[in-house]
Amino acid sequence: MNRLRLGVNIDHVATIRNARGGRHPDPVRAAKLAATAGADGITAHLREDRRHISDHDIERLAREIDLPLNLEMAVTDEMLEIALRHCPHAACIVPEKREERTTEGGIDAAGQHNRLAPFVRALGDARIRVSLFVEPDKRQLDAAKSLGAPVVELHTGAYCEAAAQCDAQLREHLLQTIHDAAIYGTELGLEIHAGHGLGFDTVGPVAAIPEIRELNIGHFLVGEAIFSGLDAAIRRMRALMDESRARSDGRNTA
Repeated sequence: MNRLRLGVNIDHVATIRNARGGRHPDPVRAAKLAATAGADGITAHLREDRRHISDHDIERLAREIDLPLNLEMAVTDEMLEIALRHCPHAACIVPEKREERTTEGGIDAAGQHNRLAPFVRALGDARIRVSLFVEPDKRQLDAAKSLGAPVVELHTGAYCEAAAQCDAQLREHLLQTIHDAAIYGTELGLEIHAGHGLGFDTVGPVAAIPEIRELNIGHFLVGEAIFSGLDAAIRRMRALMDESRARSDGRNTA
C-alpha cells in the first residue's frame, strides 16, 4: 500500500493549558502519546503572539520526541532564527495574522516570491525540509516550484467547511480542485501534503488521493479527545486514512 503519513498537530493541547496557566495538559506528553497511537510526525505552530505553543514547548519537542518535528512558522526573522537554532525535520511556512482565530488560508507564494525566497533558501541550506502551506491552485504550485520548496501542503479548509454546511455540490467541486492540484504538483516534482479542518467525516476522500503523501490534523483530534481520549481519536483517524488509501490503491491497480 502507498502508505499515507499522519502528522498530528498538538497546538490546541497547549491552548487548553494556557487557558488556565501552569503545565497541564502537557503538549509534549500529547506528542509522545501520538507516537504510540500511530502518528508519523508531530506538527506545532509557534505563533508570533505565542497564543498556544511556547518557545519552551519547541525546545522540549526538539529534544524529547523521536518522531519528526514539523515547525509551522510565519515569514519573520524571529521565526527563522528559532528554526535554524532547533533544526526541526521540517518547517512549514504559513501566513499569520494576529486577529485570526486560526490560519485562514494558504500563503501567497506567487505574490510574496521575493520575500519568501531567502527564507526557503536559508531553511534548505540548514537541511530543514521546507513546505509551503498554499491554496490548491496551479499558480501557487508553480511559485513553490520556482522558490525551490520541495513540499507543499494544500489547504483543505474550504472543502471541510463545505462539508460542514452540507453543500454536496461545492464539496465535490473543492475536492476535485484538491485532487487536480495534487496531480499537478506531483508532475512538477513537488511532494504533496494536505491539511486544515479535516475530521472523521472528511478525511476519507482526501486520503484516497494517491498523490498526497501526508495529512496534518490537529484541532479535530484534540477536540475529539474530550469524548474518546487522544489515543482513541488518533487510532481511529489512522484507521480511516489507511482504509481509504487501501481502497484507492485497489482501484488504481484493478
